[in-house]
Amino acid sequence: MMIVAAFRDSDGPGLGLVEDDVITVIARGDHGPLLLDLIGAGMSGRASTKSTSNRIALSSVQLEAPVASRDRAIICVGKNYHAHAKEFFGSGFDSTAQDEIPQAPVIFAKLGSSVVADGTAIRASLDPTNTVDYEGELAIVIGKQAHKVSKADAWDTIFGYTICNDVTSRALQKTHNQWLIGKSLDSFGPVGPWIVTADQLHDIVDQELVTTVNGEERQRASIRDLIFDIPTLIETLSATMTLYPGDIIATGTPAGVGIGHKPPLYLKPGDTVSVSISGIGTLSNPVA
Repeated sequence: MMIVAAFRDSDGPGLGLVEDDVITVIARGDHGPLLLDLIGAGMSGRASTKSTSNRIALSSVQLEAPVASRDRAIICVGKNYHAHAKEFFGSGFDSTAQDEIPQAPVIFAKLGSSVVADGTAIRASLDPTNTVDYEGELAIVIGKQAHKVSKADAWDTIFGYTICNDVTSRALQKTHNQWLIGKSLDSFGPVGPWIVTADQLHDIVDQELVTTVNGEERQRASIRDLIFDIPTLIETLSATMTLYPGDIIATGTPAGVGIGHKPPLYLKPGDTVSVSISGIGTLSNPVA
């Protein structure tokens, strides 16, 4: 049972375990390979990390995005909550609109180069259309190589869970029909604040997601409300592609995104957007 954090302090980067307000350092160095080593070690690796005595205050470090590699795209799921599917279908921005409720998972990718950490600014100024929107999402971290995995075995492929904000330029998303450009602007992929291992969250479907902008609640939903549940997503993806340790699957966003309001409530410089999931924590980013 672990909360795994990538961090940086005056001694450089590292990987550690979070407990209350303290990080127990697992190892120093580039956190990507260290995270892959930890995922590969499994439960035996988890036990061995608890013997270290190198403990530092959480407040003394800068958290980094807990991703194994920025060379791997984030796999994303669109229109995966009933209310949001209806909201997006009627927004005028859904270039894929054939069915209000998808008949199969809507899958797209977000470039790893868009990833930033908790506390890092979302650079809304990079979007020339000024239509920057938030999408709070539960993200799955894959724990072992997975190909042609059944729904019955899907839970065994998961290392843990984190939070993703699938920040999107709505106008670019619509203009280009496919969503890669509108969702992959630099800094449009906040991930964090850390990874909570799956053995700590057996009841992930009972957790609640809440997104706020400047403290105002915009989204609230139970993970149980997903149209296509977690095992279905893993079975669908692994049927035709191999998932690798450290891969991230963002499971979709609930209703309440900016374009769901009339007029739309887009993010602007000076805002702060926070996504919280019970049992995991809060991913919070200023907008610049």
